[in-house]
Parts: sequence; C-alpha cells; structure tokens
Amino acid sequence: MSLPPLVEPAAELTVEEVRRYSRHLIIPDVGMAGQKRLKNAKVLCVGAGGLGSPALLYLAAAGVGTLGIIDFDVVDESNLQRQIIHGQSDIGRLKAESAADSVKEINPLVKVIVHNTALTTDNVMEIFSGYDLIVDGTDNFATRYMVNDAAVLLGKPYVWGSIYRFDGQASVFWAEHGPCYRCLYPEPPPPGMVPSCAEGGVLGVLCASIGSIQVNEAIKLLAGIGEPLVGRLMIYDALEMNYRSVKVRRDPECVLCGKNPTVTQLLDDYEAFCGAVSEEAQEAASGSTITAKDLKSLQDAGENIYVIDVREPNEYEIVSIPGAVLIPKGEFLNGSALEKLPQDKRIILHCKSGARSAEVLAIVKNAGFSDAVHVGGGVLSWIKTVDPSLPAY
Repeated sequence: MSLPPLVEPAAELTVEEVRRYSRHLIIPDVGMAGQKRLKNAKVLCVGAGGLGSPALLYLAAAGVGTLGIIDFDVVDESNLQRQIIHGQSDIGRLKAESAADSVKEINPLVKVIVHNTALTTDNVMEIFSGYDLIVDGTDNFATRYMVNDAAVLLGKPYVWGSIYRFDGQASVFWAEHGPCYRCLYPEPPPPGMVPSCAEGGVLGVLCASIGSIQVNEAIKLLAGIGEPLVGRLMIYDALEMNYRSVKVRRDPECVLCGKNPTVTQLLDDYEAFCGAVSEEAQEAASGSTITAKDLKSLQDAGENIYVIDVREPNEYEIVSIPGAVLIPKGEFLNGSALEKLPQDKRIILHCKSGARSAEVLAIVKNAGFSDAVHVGGGVLSWIKTVDPSLPAY
C-alpha cells in the first residue's frame, strides 16, 4: 500500500544540490519535491557494521539531510570482509567515527550526528525521538526487540534487515499502518537455536544486497513514493538467486501493538527477555567456568583432561586451541556425542566466546559428568590472554 510522505519538503535546493542530485530530479516519482523531502529528513542508522555500512553510504549519496550513526564498537580486521564503510587505516577506530568520515567523504552536504555509545533502555527513547526514521542494522535479538518496542511507543517507522550466511530478510515495521516486529516474531528463539553471524558466518556481499533494500525502503517512506514493505517480509536467497515476499499481518493480540497491549513501556532487561544463554546453561556454568589461562596451566601441568571444541568444523579450521578435539554442539544436542566422552578424564568444553559451550556444559553435566567445566570467553579469550599470534575471526 502507498503511504503519505514521512517528512515535509525543505524550502529549496541549492545550485550545488541540484547538480549533485540531478539523476534523482529527472525521475518523475522523485523530482524536486521528493529530493527536498530527503534533504529535510533525519534518519538514524543503528549500527555501522555489515548492514549499516552500505545503508549509510547510500543514504548519504541519496541526499538525506541528517544522518545519525549509533555504534559503540571499534573496527576489527575481520570486519573489513563486509563492512565496506571502513578501511584498513580505520582498524582500532570507533566505528561510528570511521563511518562518519566516510559519509562526509561521500557527501559533505549531509549533517552527521555521531552517537559513540551502546543503545540501551536508558537512552533509546531520547535518541530515537530526534529522528524521523530508524534503519535497523543490528545483529542480535535483544537490540532488535528494543528497537521495535521503542519505535512503536514513539510512533516511528523503522526499516529492518537481517543477514546470515547466504540468506537475508527485510521489512518495514510501522504500527500505525501495519504490523510490528513482535507480530512477526512474538517470542525470541530459544537461546543458542539461531547462531549469530560471528558464529555461522555471512557472505560479505549479502550485506550490500539487504542494506541497499533497506535504503530503497527508507527513500520510499521519506518521499512518499511506491509501495513500502509494510506488511510484507522480503526473503532473499543468494545461492539460489531467489527473492520472495511473504505477507505479514498485524496480530490483533500482539502484546505491543494489539487491541489490548500489555507491553506499554520498554522492558527492564532485553538481554534477559531474549536469554543470551538458557537458565539451565547459566546454572551449569555457575562455579564451573575456568579461564583460558587456567586451561593453559592445566595443560602445562599434564593434568588428566579432555578438551572439546564445540564449534563448527569450518571454525575449527580457522583457529583452534592446541590439543582440543572437535565435537560440534549439534552432536551433543542429538545425543551422539555423549558416547564419545571418556569416563576417566575431566571434560573441558570451549567454543568461540563461551555461550555455546555453556549450553553443552548443561547437557554434559546432566549426563553425569559432574566435574566438567567450560572456558569462559572461549577461543577469543585464548587468543587474547594466551597466544595472541593466533588469527582472530
């Protein structure tokens, strides 16, 4: 369905702006009026990573007058495979500042507002209130639900995108005209059920495909043209080169935007709501977590231990802790791994950061290996505190 323009047009375009945006101006559906609306728009991009990189570059190139960037992370070498807004010389810099410099290089006429902070329940409402539209480039469920809830409570639309390996999704959530994110996903997936991009990987160019769709939707909303993805979920399969659209209806029983909402303010703790790890895993890890340095000391002392890497084979090929045996988490979930475990050695589990190994630890303890432990921080902690020469990923 077509929607009215989200913002009013600016008073005028300068001669320089007319020259810069001439290819937009000659498109009848955009024209002078549409470009003036883009100039007058204020758009916040949550995240300057995989999706935020192409989104920010094309929003700037399109002439969005004010661009906000919120990100607390720093540029890492592993980001450069997909986060094209950053370069080699930006490694170690704050992503928000690196992205701001790239935006200004693309279009010096754009006003850039940098938020070098994590988005939290304490600041999200205040930050969002200063913008007309939100572009969500986050990569975790806790922040996605917080972004959705804040947008609904403030009556603002936002463009959502998600990527994983070769698959991408995009939609527009605007409770005033259609469903919200909770209508599509009323509850977050069980902890550990959906791997993150850091765990499962992502094809770098997929970010450009989904990020550009997000910008396309943002332009349509701001200028009031075309039919935005309100009430539709666009699904992209890069391997099959297939796009398909699924209708998403507003849920009248939605706890946030339904007829009788029970969520009328932000949740106190979105991490707890989404469960970074299950309660069972938290309980198992309590008192049964060692550091990477502890593991190294046990190995050096010749202790009778059996170190298990629960990551995926492709991760193991990139980097592994010396002496660790690969048994992926999935084999513990289906029970086939338990018969492989030695009864006469202490089991020590690890993954990349500690989340997956905590989940496996709960399974192992329930199977009778009461003295089993896992390595907090996983391979990342090993690289940081024991052997910095190993490659990070």
